[in-house]
Amino acid sequence: MENASKIQPTQANSEQQESLSDMTFSLHQNEQQKALSGVIARIRESLDIDTIFKITVTEVRQLLKTDRVGVFRFYPELGWEGEFIYEDVGAEWGSALGAKLHDQCFAEDFAEKYQQSRIKAIADIYQTSVSDCHVQILERFQVRANITAPLIKGKDLWGLLCIHQCSNPRQWEASEIEFVQLIAEHLGVALQQADYLEQVKLQSAQLAQAKAREKAAEWHKTIAITIEKIRQFLDLESIFHTCTAELRQMLNADRVAIYRFNPDWSGEFVFESVAEGWISLMEQQLQRPELKENVSECSAKDLAKPPLTDTYLQNTEGGNFGRCEVYRVCNDIYSAGFSDCYIKTLEIYQAKAYVIIAIYHGQKLWGMLAVYQNARSRDWQKDEVYFLTQVSTQLGVALQQAESLKQVQMQAQKLAKAAQREKALAATVEKIRQSLDIDTIFATSTEEVRRLLEVDRVTIYRFRADGSGEFVAESLAPGWIPVKEIVPAMSTTGYAYADDYLQQTQAGDFANGKTLIIKDIYSTDYSIPYIALLQLMEARSYIIVPIFQGEKLWGLLAAYQNIKPRDWQEDEVDLLMQIGTQLGVGLQQAELLEQTQRQKEELTQTLKELQNTQSQLIQSEKMAGLGQLVAGVAHEINNPISFIYGNMTYVTEHTENLFKLLHLYQKQYPKLTGEIEEQAAALDLYFIADDLPKILTSMKMGAERISQLVLSLRIFSRLDEAGIKPINLHEGIDSTLLILQHRLQPQTNSFAIEVIKQYGKLPPVVCYAAQMNQVFMNILNNAIDALENSATSGKIIDNPKIWIRTEVIEGNTILICITDNGCGIPEMMRSRIFEPFFTTKQPGQGIGLGLSISYQIIVEKHGGNIKCVSEAGKGCEFWIEIPMKRTVS
Repeated sequence: MENASKIQPTQANSEQQESLSDMTFSLHQNEQQKALSGVIARIRESLDIDTIFKITVTEVRQLLKTDRVGVFRFYPELGWEGEFIYEDVGAEWGSALGAKLHDQCFAEDFAEKYQQSRIKAIADIYQTSVSDCHVQILERFQVRANITAPLIKGKDLWGLLCIHQCSNPRQWEASEIEFVQLIAEHLGVALQQADYLEQVKLQSAQLAQAKAREKAAEWHKTIAITIEKIRQFLDLESIFHTCTAELRQMLNADRVAIYRFNPDWSGEFVFESVAEGWISLMEQQLQRPELKENVSECSAKDLAKPPLTDTYLQNTEGGNFGRCEVYRVCNDIYSAGFSDCYIKTLEIYQAKAYVIIAIYHGQKLWGMLAVYQNARSRDWQKDEVYFLTQVSTQLGVALQQAESLKQVQMQAQKLAKAAQREKALAATVEKIRQSLDIDTIFATSTEEVRRLLEVDRVTIYRFRADGSGEFVAESLAPGWIPVKEIVPAMSTTGYAYADDYLQQTQAGDFANGKTLIIKDIYSTDYSIPYIALLQLMEARSYIIVPIFQGEKLWGLLAAYQNIKPRDWQEDEVDLLMQIGTQLGVGLQQAELLEQTQRQKEELTQTLKELQNTQSQLIQSEKMAGLGQLVAGVAHEINNPISFIYGNMTYVTEHTENLFKLLHLYQKQYPKLTGEIEEQAAALDLYFIADDLPKILTSMKMGAERISQLVLSLRIFSRLDEAGIKPINLHEGIDSTLLILQHRLQPQTNSFAIEVIKQYGKLPPVVCYAAQMNQVFMNILNNAIDALENSATSGKIIDNPKIWIRTEVIEGNTILICITDNGCGIPEMMRSRIFEPFFTTKQPGQGIGLGLSISYQIIVEKHGGNIKCVSEAGKGCEFWIEIPMKRTVS
């Protein structure tokens, strides 16, 4: 870059020969040649251009004893701008290294000459025709004299070799200039060789990259196939089986295993694929539990921080595995610096070399993928390790997918279970609402809760008014003792204490609507006052929810898990609380139903009493009217008939006397006058004499019949016999039959009914005479009606009959049976015949009070019993049982 006083060509000419001759005289030719040869040899020894330049600038400065030797490199694309890239400079002079220079005149004045390999030498920059700008540049580097030789790379000007004398001017010798020229030429050759070498390296690298890409493609294909096989499965067992088998085959290893860590850094092999002839680690860890301990104490701790002898990651500076993807690569376990216990464990594994890859589940270390070479040590290749890291990554993804799938399945199971529980809850609630019986509600609820929660025992506990309580319902799994058998066997420190505790604490927190959840009765933070009861119940875990009837605490619903603790889930607690709420609703409904039923019963009873009262009033009025009528008729008939019957004797006696006198007249005066004889013929005296006694006899018999009828009417009405008193029941039956005689006798288009009396020997019976006659009247009337209805309905009855049987049976009881062979009573009607206003007769033929009143008279008034035995079409039989003595009710 300097303007020299002269430009010296490199070709041989006469001046150079003369300079060479002078140099021969100024320098020792042998030493010069030796030094030059040494520099050139060192240039040729190295293929590294950086080393060549560093050696060259140092030795050239030492040989020429100059202040600075530097290599300046051009950047032609920047307008021949450049910078010093190498130098060797004396300590007292400034460094030009890295200094960028730009000479505006260089391209015009010097570039062409340097490209022609010309060298420039300046003895003193101030004594030659050097432009001011060049002088300023040289002064910047403290240059006073210099030699500048071009560095030609091929045909291009690559740079300059600059020899600087800074301390003073210097007259350069021809040998020195030639030396610099030769050095520059060899540096140009070195640049050309370096360029060729770089091209060769580039080609080699490209070839190696092509081979690497081909091999990588094969590995990627292998990885893709393995990953695809892994992804075909969703369950970990199939994934691990496929993975270990494929890896062992592809890597030609003796064993591939998957090891899983526990939270305490212990662990176990969960899957392996092993070649024939080697032991199974899965079986070994079952037979020798100390293997897990050794792994925990040795390998896990060692692997947490690889030893210094494991230099794989150091040599590769992490390589592709710098993010903790690789745990360890060991080519030979005996040269890796492992602890004795770990080597012992590896010997049990039969391993000589291995690769262990970490398997991460998200950000957490889950386990290791281990590939073992057992027969010999092995130099694991980077591609193999990379392949394993990819597989371990996919295993981590598979773990996440499996966990996600498991979570989804668990969530689906929870949702299905929740839906099932909701459905079951709805069904249980529906069952509770369908039933209004509290015992059925309790039985249904406890059974359903035990089934839904899958517990061993479900109980319902009811509080009494004083705060004590009792178990009222229980559903129990087979094999457990019922709580009602446990409670009576408890001492005063057991159930009684729990009962007192709830009583004294006003049912504790349950009265405030709180739920008690105990996962384990032996690990709670507070004492359980009724622990004795729980122990006898063999309960280990339980939930208790309150049952409220309106605003009042009614009782407790409890679910017990026996034998082992249980972590109660929120939906389980919610289910039990909902059942408890529905039980409260069911209790309110049951109470309302009970109130309604009680009111219904009261209303029914009131209605029944009203009907009874009404029927009694009607019948009383009827019977009173009938009695008064009968008594009045009997009284009115009795007076004249008594007069007639009383005078019949006298009439008969007077008539007999008159006939005696007539016979005497006929005897004393046998001859009659004409007038008398005519009158006797007209009167038919002989007929009168024969017929009149007969008439008087008939009149006497009629009067006696009327007297008996009056007596029967008076017996039936019994108006003169108030209250209860001993009577002859047969008289009452006979008087009733006498009154009904007109219905028993054959009428027009009718038939006669035969009455068969089978009277037993009865003592006087203490009863209400008129009321008993009323019973006989009602039953006999119904029997006559049944016989008439049979005839009316077209059923032919041979000899219609009514049987009346009386006898004394056990217990001082009178039995009266009244039977007919009429149409009978159907079964569905028979149960209602004693109800007020119920009748089997056609409308207008009865009002349904006769049998109802008869029932009241027999059962309520006399403390007896009345029942009907009948079958449709086979007649009817009434059984009347009354005690011989009956106090006034």
